[in-house]
Amino acid sequence: MRIGIIGGGLTGLVAAHVLGQDHEVDLYEKLPYLGGCLSSYNMENYWIERYYHHCFSGDTALFSLMTELNLSSKLEWMNGTTGYYARNAIYPLNTPVQILKYPELTILDKARLAYLVLTAKKADLKTLDQIPADQFIIEHLGWNNYTSFFEPLLKSKFGDRRKEVSAAWLMSRIAIRSNRGVAGEQLGYLNGGFHQLIAALESSIVQKGGTIRKQTPVSTLSRSGNNWMVNDTRYDLVISTIPPQELGRMGGPALPPIPYQGAACLTLALDREVTKGIYWLNMKDSAPYGAVVSHTNFIPSVRYGEHIIYLASYFSGAVLPQLDERMMADFCSRFGVSKQEIHWHRMAVDPWAGPVYTTGYGSLIPEYEQSGLFMAGMFSKTNYPERSMEGSVRAGLDIAACIEKRNSHE
Repeated sequence: MRIGIIGGGLTGLVAAHVLGQDHEVDLYEKLPYLGGCLSSYNMENYWIERYYHHCFSGDTALFSLMTELNLSSKLEWMNGTTGYYARNAIYPLNTPVQILKYPELTILDKARLAYLVLTAKKADLKTLDQIPADQFIIEHLGWNNYTSFFEPLLKSKFGDRRKEVSAAWLMSRIAIRSNRGVAGEQLGYLNGGFHQLIAALESSIVQKGGTIRKQTPVSTLSRSGNNWMVNDTRYDLVISTIPPQELGRMGGPALPPIPYQGAACLTLALDREVTKGIYWLNMKDSAPYGAVVSHTNFIPSVRYGEHIIYLASYFSGAVLPQLDERMMADFCSRFGVSKQEIHWHRMAVDPWAGPVYTTGYGSLIPEYEQSGLFMAGMFSKTNYPERSMEGSVRAGLDIAACIEKRNSHE
């Protein structure tokens, strides 16, 4: 069969990698590079992701893919420390002593929080899908736990839409991040960067005879008998990995829109470390970014020759004008950095960075096959209720399996 794939993110690449063994595959990507939110900057001496990334100990499908692509020897496990920026001060929150010293929570708040963490894996996510996360936390842990601990987390991931997010996402987030010891959370990273995963998938697709069309946006999609037309090319089957509502504008099926948000991520490099050794610093104080992610407090700075920091912000609709300048000015002022100290900076903006897991999201997830068209991506069930590289890999594997099953029946 001839198969067209719309979208060169992780799901589309995995599907093309699998299906390319037995089928003729064309992959369309509107940008000049592959990987979507897992794409990377190619600096002079190293690669660094446009958006911060790590993986988790339970990412079995991702690890199997790495093994298949001869990358598993590069997977390493590092400590990912966390903290909060509150009242103009940095508070590490990794060891029991640090948590006990955190002044924004009372002893009772901390006891309730500890109980919630211990029971997160047993949560009924189907029921929690209908309950707002803020309401759930306030009712079970109190107002102070919400404002001093959970609201900064929700803000760093969902920005102004944080009050719409379901408790299912929140409890899943807590459960997936339970691989934690006294030194911090154990997180995975590919030595040399995740660009190696994208490059290996691209190489595999091409070696199998597939075609990758970068800088080729899909403008029209239409049914032609038992086939599909993508732009002016005929295919037996089409896989779309882009948001369903975007596909609908091209001529795909009309489906209930999936709530999405955009991401604006400012990456910058310095000579020194400024977040007291913390990898992930949530901002409780108001700032034009929700988190400061110090990549080189996770991966040794010696590999880059400088310290790399991400300033993470999410938005709905259009990105705010001059957001990069506002983020930079606030960061420099707040952390005592002069602009002359910044070696370089890059701003990455993706208006379709990922779904917002609002209440009732579970009922919006489309089936893999819709009116003869196949759909999978960050909106799929494998990425709910917590999006991840693992979820995107599994979505690509699932959609390929669906097509192979249908093909064998026919």
